[in-house]
Amino acid sequence: MLAVLSPAKKLHGVVPSGPLKTQPVLATDAARLLTRTRKLSPKKLSALMSISSTLAELNHGRFQSMTIPAADDAGSAAALTFAGDTYVGLDAGSMSEEDLAWAQDHVRILSGLYGVLRPMDQIQPYRLEMGARLKTRRGDNLYKFWGDRITRALRADLEGHEQPVVVCLASKEYFSAVRPKKLGARVITPQFKERRDGTLKMISFLAKKARGMMARYMVERRVSDPEQLKGFDTDGYRYEPELSTDDTWVFARG
Repeated sequence: MLAVLSPAKKLHGVVPSGPLKTQPVLATDAARLLTRTRKLSPKKLSALMSISSTLAELNHGRFQSMTIPAADDAGSAAALTFAGDTYVGLDAGSMSEEDLAWAQDHVRILSGLYGVLRPMDQIQPYRLEMGARLKTRRGDNLYKFWGDRITRALRADLEGHEQPVVVCLASKEYFSAVRPKKLGARVITPQFKERRDGTLKMISFLAKKARGMMARYMVERRVSDPEQLKGFDTDGYRYEPELSTDDTWVFARG
């Protein structure tokens, strides 16, 4: 069983990764994509990702200086580099080496630049959303660039798992890069909601944090059976069977 996360726009700098260091499985494709992004001016990056000129200059500099694979002193683990709400919930920096080793086989992070990452894959800070309409020889956006490659990588990762299940803790933008019918796996999508004024609401930043917390719950408890996820109770969340369907599971609190 794999938990699949989105990356984050907010990033740490290079973070010491410890002894477990790996390289992205789709590094060859990512390197080709890096060659393409290096040709983009700050102005084009600003238009491509709808970001400020300051952010565009920052990311232009990043693309010019980075390498794929990352040099030993320039890269850090993906799960430690991303710093958004999901990664606050995951809190990989406080995991033991044993937890990180288990996560390496059971957690994946989708990426516009790298395709798919394991938690300890070495990356450098970047910004390139999966939804970006970046033209390459493979098509006019990143979904076409990655094609079936991400799906094939996930399918290969599921080989040997007792149950071929993907727990989708990623956003629609990122999981749209996966082709579920070709995964050969069941896809379960948890939703996280808050009770406010007598109604249930999905609040984006809280839901993102909860996605990371569920991935951590899986890691700490070595969850290999999806039914065990229904016991997720971090920060007061509870499984709501009457609001759930076979593959969309609602967790609520408040």
